Amino acid sequence: MEDFFELLKKVNHFDRENGMTFEVHSPGHITYHMTITEKHLSSPHTSHGAAIAGFMDCVLGLSALSISVPRSQLTSTVEFKINYIKPAHLGDKLTGIGTVQYHRKSLIIATAEIKRGDEMIAIGQGTFNTYPMSKKGIEL
Repeated sequence: MEDFFELLKKVNHFDRENGMTFEVHSPGHITYHMTITEKHLSSPHTSHGAAIAGFMDCVLGLSALSISVPRSQLTSTVEFKINYIKPAHLGDKLTGIGTVQYHRKSLIIATAEIKRGDEMIAIGQGTFNTYPMSKKGIEL
């Protein structure tokens, strides 16, 4: 499983391009980090909602992957919902905490919070479909 997540860190261009890093603590429990830079802004000091939504999809998705990878499965996002609580600003260091709430053979539901320190920025929930890694030519 660790090999897969090391590979993900190398091939995930979206994470690298957006300065994002992550840790998988245990199946279903992950943490992601992102700092708001100028490329994330929609006004002089405030992040675009799409930057937060992209980060949320990563937090939710990695939570789901952390459950599916040990079963030799990958995931795809079926849907996700986000509630924006407060704006993120230039220089903010955000932490996303993702937790799987439900998982069965082909469906995973995860929840996540994005915070700036103790301050809530956004909350979300996502549903993920699982499928065999072999479909993408990956073998563990």
